Amino acid sequence: MTPIIATITFPLIGAYLAIFWLILPVFNYFRDPKGLRKYQKLAFFSGISDIPYCYLSSKGFRSKGITEAHKKAKSAILRIGPNNLSFSDVKAIKDIYGHSTPCLKDLKYSMTGGPHPNIFDVVDKAKHSEKRKRLSAAFAIKNLVHWEFKVADTTARLLNAFDARCTEPLPAGSNPMKSDLTIEFNHWINLFTIEAINSIALSSTLGVLEQGDDVVTAERMDGTKYKAHYRKAQNTSAYAASHFVWDYQNFWLFCQLSKIMPKWRKIWRETEPWKDVIYHQTITRLDRYQKGEKLDDFFASLMDSKSGAPYNLELGEIIGDVGAFIDAGADTTAIALTQVLELLIRHPNHLDTLRQEVDSVLEGETVAPFEKVRHLPFLRSCLDEAMRIIPPTSAGLPRRTPAEGAMILGEWIPGDTSVSMPAYTAHHDPSVFLNPEEFQPHRWMDPEAKKKMEPFFVPFSTGGRGCIGRNISYLEQTVMLATLVHRYEFALPDASWKLQRFEAFNLLMGQMPIKIWRR
Repeated sequence: MTPIIATITFPLIGAYLAIFWLILPVFNYFRDPKGLRKYQKLAFFSGISDIPYCYLSSKGFRSKGITEAHKKAKSAILRIGPNNLSFSDVKAIKDIYGHSTPCLKDLKYSMTGGPHPNIFDVVDKAKHSEKRKRLSAAFAIKNLVHWEFKVADTTARLLNAFDARCTEPLPAGSNPMKSDLTIEFNHWINLFTIEAINSIALSSTLGVLEQGDDVVTAERMDGTKYKAHYRKAQNTSAYAASHFVWDYQNFWLFCQLSKIMPKWRKIWRETEPWKDVIYHQTITRLDRYQKGEKLDDFFASLMDSKSGAPYNLELGEIIGDVGAFIDAGADTTAIALTQVLELLIRHPNHLDTLRQEVDSVLEGETVAPFEKVRHLPFLRSCLDEAMRIIPPTSAGLPRRTPAEGAMILGEWIPGDTSVSMPAYTAHHDPSVFLNPEEFQPHRWMDPEAKKKMEPFFVPFSTGGRGCIGRNISYLEQTVMLATLVHRYEFALPDASWKLQRFEAFNLLMGQMPIKIWRR
């Protein structure tokens, strides 16, 4: 760049940044066309920039931060960005997410989604209804029982790995030796959920449980195949996007600017295999379908109606929906199982109660049959209480008011405004959940208390956009937890050890080393 060009260019860039990042935002803040200035702000600059919210996200647990900010401000409505409102009153759940809400999925979903929106990120209500109708029958609980054998087989494969790593019983009152921490539970339970959802969705066996790691085949669209880390690529993709996406206007700019830094160049490189893992899994199953192989799985429901008529979907749409299910289907269930086991180990009285309940119905089975344990009340209470205290998807799922606006918490919110309420905030409302910071599975055993809590228990969201895969998750969680507590004893490293988490879109869980031995 010549000195003359540089003399002209750099001032122009500076002027652009000053106008679009400072002057116009400040002008719009005081002009206040939507009347949002009356609401208290997350941070001093939240009225003019989304950067404070992006910064909060980068700290690792924005849902908890938002919850605390609401309490500090003593306000049920908090302005977390120039065009972004957070709500903390549980009555807002129905207004924002309920079946009758006029709110749509926010811009975040179209920005992070691919060219062919999947069932989770499609914004158009009619298109979503079409997708959900096509898939809902496959995920009804009465149909899922036909897929229980896939969960049971995968569970048995995990037990083989755990049995081989069992240690001698832990002497009472002692901590495990480092050499006895033979299981990194979060790692292994992720391998389990990866195998389970790929079996349910695609009749695929990846072999990660036998390998003990997440290395699988990835394939580029040109047919080039290579080995990649399934979970690492999946988690890194969420980690990277979650730092920047909350500033919709500058998302792509921030992504590009981040690549200037060596740390972020490495992070973005590590995300690249995820789309190739999805592509390989999809076309491998599509090849089996095109060759006439009849398989009972999610993919079959995606391709043909119950009468056998083909849907004739574009390849891009097939890839999008397959990717959505093998992504969400593995991730959230593994988070839930990691957290519930950690909480039970820390609360041995609840673990003993659960064991007594499970032991009362099992008669020597290695893997707990779903039919025997699905209705155990304390087992379900433990699962729900763990998802209440720290939901796998803790964040406020962003929605956008329609052009004409919407009524939320008795206030008229102008059109095209981002609105949300974190599940973490709802689950920690003391007016609904007494002593919300405490792990108390028994709270769900009281029918009257349960009736009061259920409308505000939203680990899978709610309404027409609630998670279609919740029954799969409960199936896997129920069978796995019952099997583990019936077969094994566990110990954490020591009382001071803490499970680390980073909130991307879902929670990214840290390592959970445990000692394990047969009962």
